Amino acid sequence: MRCFSCNELVEIPAGERIGFAECCARCDADLHVCLNCRLHDPSAYNECSESSAERVRERDRANRCEYFSPGDREGGGGPPAREAARAALDDL
Repeated sequence: MRCFSCNELVEIPAGERIGFAECCARCDADLHVCLNCRLHDPSAYNECSESSAERVRERDRANRCEYFSPGDREGGGGPPAREAARAALDDL
């Protein structure tokens, strides 16, 4: 996962989870935030692709969302298909 704030690579050992209070070692930003989650999708309802997730107002602050899953791209998650579609449109 990459920190949404400084883009630092954060290693997550297999089977481990990001704790609610964990911070980036480089910039001290919260890690358990929407902007670091693979489910974060600004175009979706509640800005999350998980329809059961509660609304989070401050997406760059630590939260207690049980659906959090570390994103695998810079700046957090979001559907990879959307990014590919946008790139394809840009290529036209």
